[in-house]
Amino acid sequence: MPDPGLLMNGTCAQSVLWTSGAEGYDTYRIPAIIVTTRGTVLAFCEGRRDSRSDTGDIDMLVKRSEDAGRTWSDQEVVWGDAGNTCGNPCPVVDRDTGAVWLMMTHNLGIDHESQIIDGTSQGSRTVWVTASEDDGRTWREPLEITATAKQADWTWYATGPGNGIQLSSGRLLIPCDHIEAGTKRYYSHVIYSDDHGETWLLGGSTSRDQVNECCVAELENGDVLLNTRNYDRAQRTRQVTVSSDGGMTWRDQRHDETLIEPICQAALVRYPGDGDRLLFSNPASRDERCNLTVRLSDGAEGSWPHGKVLHPGPAAYSSLAVLSDGTVACLYERGDDHPYETITLARFDLGWVQTNRRSPAVSRAGKL
Repeated sequence: MPDPGLLMNGTCAQSVLWTSGAEGYDTYRIPAIIVTTRGTVLAFCEGRRDSRSDTGDIDMLVKRSEDAGRTWSDQEVVWGDAGNTCGNPCPVVDRDTGAVWLMMTHNLGIDHESQIIDGTSQGSRTVWVTASEDDGRTWREPLEITATAKQADWTWYATGPGNGIQLSSGRLLIPCDHIEAGTKRYYSHVIYSDDHGETWLLGGSTSRDQVNECCVAELENGDVLLNTRNYDRAQRTRQVTVSSDGGMTWRDQRHDETLIEPICQAALVRYPGDGDRLLFSNPASRDERCNLTVRLSDGAEGSWPHGKVLHPGPAAYSSLAVLSDGTVACLYERGDDHPYETITLARFDLGWVQTNRRSPAVSRAGKL
């Protein structure tokens, strides 16, 4: 079994961060990973206390790594609300202030998604934010921002999950999705902050529906690419759309024929440096949540010449980040019998994505 602390050129190391059934939670789901300005790696997920269900008693959890993902702290609760649902982590780092902003959603634990969509729930889906100024050691009291981040005629709402980005303009941008009341039409949209996270406003929505959970990257020319989960069952491929005004409007919504999906969340990040080298991860299957694959673009629109399977078995949600040493981290759901047995961290360099070597064995993550 490889040493999870050792990462050689052209190799990959994988280690388990969370195991469902351990440490007081039935299931761990919905990973998100981000790197602070000081190089600390923060890994988030939902701790589902009583079942695998998307509703119920769900806490927002975090682990920290100060050595590029080699060892990790014990988990801490960022936000818990006594039987209710605190979820959908979507962090973003402000390069100017060093603050880490974490967007989240909340609903009563007794309300199911279908009831919220139908308008028969006892409560509503609300939007919240917290922040850390000390690299994830402590967090502000969560603040509700529903009034400025959600329209009154929207029912279901999700932030991310995954990560937001800071544009070259300084704007903080968070990918989100919503459902319109009555029509039950799914759209992706963004929210943004131009004052370093102190206030959050609605940006633009996709021009066409049947898309929801999404991920975002800024291209070299300043355009923003939004990559979305697709509910068109006749065409099991991701949809993409582009903005030239910081996410206020979106154009050219279309399918990316290479990025097949079984209807699931995915992750996207731009590798720093010259050109539009994008990394993308998702369960690359038209039929089921399995075959978690990382792809690397070559800068040409819609071109993904490199790809590597992290786990051929059951796998689902993922999140990507580039670490301070230039390696890439993919935090993702994987298992042997079903996708929600563990949340596993893979660390690799670009050379590994471009080789045909076997995926490495998985070890347990060490402690700080």
